[in-house]
Amino acid sequence: MNDKIAKQKRAGRERRHARVRARVEGTTERPRLNVYRSVTNIYAQVIDDIKGHTLVSASSIDTEVAPQVVGKTKSEVAKIVGQVVAQRAKTAGIKQVVFDRGGFRYQGRVAALAEGAREGGLEF
Repeated sequence: MNDKIAKQKRAGRERRHARVRARVEGTTERPRLNVYRSVTNIYAQVIDDIKGHTLVSASSIDTEVAPQVVGKTKSEVAKIVGQVVAQRAKTAGIKQVVFDRGGFRYQGRVAALAEGAREGGLEF
């Protein structure tokens, strides 16, 4: 991919993320579920923005998750990561979150992660 096009795509995502973050804030009672997807992996964090702490996280390269995702499609991997982050959040006493798609479209892997988190018991 042309370097100029790659920079434009990244800048567009960062602008979209800034718009989302202007409206979405995680509190202690209802933290923010942030999603980041790279070309090969997907990452999810539950963040308390008031304290500035990551409460729980999960990713496709996590040592606990990596063996489960071998041979799966990217969307299936995202769903598993969503379920794992929901399980860890429930263990930490978190039931409700606000969803932060990170400037990515709510489709494909981002939507699959959200669906997995909902199946895992998170409400948003």
